Amino acid sequence: MNHGKKYLEAAKKVDRTQEFEPAAACALVKELKCAKFDETVELHVRLNLKKSQSVRDTVVLPNQFREEKKVLVFCKPERVKEALEFGAAYAGDAELIEKIKGGWLDFDIAVATPDMMKDVGKLGMVLGRKGLMPNPKTGTVTNDLKAALAELRKGRTEFRSDKTNIVHLAIGKLSMEAGQIAENLTVLLDEINRKRPADAKGDFVTSVFLAPTMGPSVHVAIVKNEKR
Repeated sequence: MNHGKKYLEAAKKVDRTQEFEPAAACALVKELKCAKFDETVELHVRLNLKKSQSVRDTVVLPNQFREEKKVLVFCKPERVKEALEFGAAYAGDAELIEKIKGGWLDFDIAVATPDMMKDVGKLGMVLGRKGLMPNPKTGTVTNDLKAALAELRKGRTEFRSDKTNIVHLAIGKLSMEAGQIAENLTVLLDEINRKRPADAKGDFVTSVFLAPTMGPSVHVAIVKNEKR
């Protein structure tokens, strides 16, 4: 792959043979800016998982860097006012479902009360493709709308391992302080480790890399969390 001049200059700042402690890695990644825009800091965590295993959960990072997300709530008419008061951008039942069937998707996250899932399930093909289907595992199927909306508006975001057992997640912007990025990094790694399967042996987190959107990656040193 051919890289531009700015990338190659940034790459000279990274010792590929070295693993950097989290704080040092976050400070270094801020020096690897290659684009004119405020690049996102991306984290890539490789896990030791069996074929039948995966990791999926949500996390609220302590230092937010994204705009507040629009949350849609599928609920019965008697709970619409409650959902809107707690911060939902949209709330309702049949009318919203029909609107989405027609192609409308002007929201970032969908939440549903359990009594709505039979109807919401009909949107599986639409919401599933966009990663918007409410799911109990990610706290988006719940009767506690107040708590769910509070966390989602604070930036609760989902992370999951892909087919190659890697978790990819944005954890900050280059404009943030290194300490803020490091704090987000630590919180996410803690959450990933909490999802370690009970029967996992050896190292669960096998490698961690940090990189700006357009720049080279930094190998982050990890504390081996072994269970044999």
